[in-house]
Amino acid sequence: MLKRLKARAARHHRSLQGELMAILEAVVHEETLLDPATVMSEIRRLGLRTAAESAAMIREDRDAR
Repeated sequence: MLKRLKARAARHHRSLQGELMAILEAVVHEETLLDPATVMSEIRRLGLRTAAESAAMIREDRDAR
């Protein structure tokens, strides 16, 4: 993996640290805008009906870590 990262940095004429920063900046600036239909589809897929159910799922996921 390091070898590939160094090669990528060389292709972009950057240091390894510069390439890592560029990757992080690209990820942070990426915006994923969800349309209402996508959100509703995901809610249905998860089978959520109330806010309490979604809170319970989040709590369960958090506690499993």
